[in-house]
Amino acid sequence: MVRSELNRRSPLRIFEKSIHGGLGKGNIGVLASKKGVGKTACLVHIATDQLFRDKHVIHVSFAAKVDHIINWYENIFKEIAKKRNLESAVEVHDEIIRNRVIMNFSQRGIKTEQILGSLRALIKDGNFDADTVIFDGFDIKMVSREDLELIRNFAVELDLEVWFSVSLGDGSVEEIFADTGVPYIVEPFMDLVCVLVTLRFVGDRVRFQVVKDHSELEPRDMHLMLDPKTLLVAEE
Repeated sequence: MVRSELNRRSPLRIFEKSIHGGLGKGNIGVLASKKGVGKTACLVHIATDQLFRDKHVIHVSFAAKVDHIINWYENIFKEIAKKRNLESAVEVHDEIIRNRVIMNFSQRGIKTEQILGSLRALIKDGNFDADTVIFDGFDIKMVSREDLELIRNFAVELDLEVWFSVSLGDGSVEEIFADTGVPYIVEPFMDLVCVLVTLRFVGDRVRFQVVKDHSELEPRDMHLMLDPKTLLVAEE
């Protein structure tokens, strides 16, 4: 399969349609779930889909090391290429990784302004024309509303889509989620979040639910799941 056909048939097209065509530039999107449910895999699949479409991605990791992030990208690319019989897979791989940068920060001892300053230097001074920035492993409990406002304003200024992963802890559904379906930990920032998607185990599958879709706050199933074997986003 050639890249154009792969893009057209990707389950990420269903993801986009479920949120009115996608997150959109200048907006913040959040993937939220309990730890270990698959947020990083989903973010990497979203990023890889962008790369297949000749977009530029900055993946900001707040983990101690980034080796596992690189492995996620390699494994997910291989799974997509194998599943879809991608033509000239090696050449495509070498082309798209030129449009990806992985950065690593610790939230302790560094201000949001410093992180954004490094991103700005890469985009402006480094001539890296980013389309999407991913904040992976960002601990929302460690930031203020002002921090998220800075990030939202940065996204607007530089015309970026920004995706966050948010871990929800180990409590019961009632302890984690409000009646609206919004996680309590995200509730104070909902006016800054354009799209909120939650991931939950239903039986042995991870199901996607869109909770906030731009101006609509009404939880609904996205009819997508995380394939337990490949950890790719897949149709039900």
